[in-house]
Amino acid sequence: MLNRKAFLKSMGVSLYSIATSGIPLFLNRTAMAANRDRPPKTLVVIFQRGAMDGLMAVSPFRDKHLPKARPSLIMSVGKTRGSLINLDETFGLHPAFSSLYPLFQQGKLAIVHGTGLPYSTRSHFEAQNYMESGTPGLKSTNSGWLNRAASLLDQEKSSPLQGVSITKSQPFSMRGQQPTLVIPDLRRFALPTDQPLIKPIYQALYAQTKLEQLREAGDKSISATKMISSIQKTSYRPRKGITYPKSKLGQNLSQIAQLIKANVGLEIAFTEVGGWDTHRRQGTMEGPFARQAKVLSDAIATLWDDLADHHQNVVIMTMTEFGRTVHENGSGGTDHGRGSCLFVLGSRVDGGKVHGSVPELSVDMLEDQRDVPVSTDFRSVFSEVAGQHLSVTDNEILFPGWGGQPLPLFT
Repeated sequence: MLNRKAFLKSMGVSLYSIATSGIPLFLNRTAMAANRDRPPKTLVVIFQRGAMDGLMAVSPFRDKHLPKARPSLIMSVGKTRGSLINLDETFGLHPAFSSLYPLFQQGKLAIVHGTGLPYSTRSHFEAQNYMESGTPGLKSTNSGWLNRAASLLDQEKSSPLQGVSITKSQPFSMRGQQPTLVIPDLRRFALPTDQPLIKPIYQALYAQTKLEQLREAGDKSISATKMISSIQKTSYRPRKGITYPKSKLGQNLSQIAQLIKANVGLEIAFTEVGGWDTHRRQGTMEGPFARQAKVLSDAIATLWDDLADHHQNVVIMTMTEFGRTVHENGSGGTDHGRGSCLFVLGSRVDGGKVHGSVPELSVDMLEDQRDVPVSTDFRSVFSEVAGQHLSVTDNEILFPGWGGQPLPLFT
């Protein structure tokens, strides 16, 4: 007899996508209402895994201590290739992020500097878990902040595709009791719902329970999965003149755009991009940092251009677990630090500004005499975005134990 685990595996459904009740994510919601009045608000979150160097991304170029701290990594403001882009006479944007500069000029892109965890950790794994759980310092949390945000959305009008992660596996951010979907690649995601044997298998699996909810959910699952099948029937065509980068991130964001435009009820989307752990040969215009910066900025700018008709409904936010040391190391790179920066993009964002703060980079002003201090708790940014864009304002649920305030980032 086909057991539940084997059945789910055969269908390509990640076991992390099962809610704590044991119900596959498709099955404990009704299918999306066919006549959705208007597209929902959608938050797109991109995790930069590896810890982005905030001082290289958005450099306080006038700081007199920076050239000595980073002799091989220092960059200056100018109008030539390889020069920082002057944002506000204090901070300069790395030229590999140039695709984002027009959005900054338009007042749509905000930068928050000196942001991060309130507690120091040098471990990628620990820092990522703390940030994704939304409970830094507490290792027992078993749900992610985005999953809890999804649980606070209007469930009466929710879709089976309310929360989607375009990743290989379930990120901590999306774990929890609220069902969310993991799709490694929308183009290859397949459930054999058109096969005549599929319905009897569902019925056999759920006939074992006395819960009417499960039996009804099993019957509704096929109609829910057809939402994805209908999207796959035609290849995605971005707006005229738009071509997504061939990078994995570019393709992931293309698929998120496809879901948004299909009006399937997507409210929270998550994806990620690695390569930010720049211990060796970090470089300035060449090297791993510049490569990843271009990958990120080009992909975000393309997504924003493609969603021109949806700007009022979409906010894009980046996150990274911590920053890098102020002083470069002996290998031409930087080591694990504290404060970094993030980007928030949206039509109502108070953009064209660098929010937060970075102190003078003298040794006595640094945390542990080596790191950019965290001046803005990451939860101040996340709560502001969730509240202003998704109307999720219950911070006691969103970030348990946190008594801080949102950082004003919206007009």
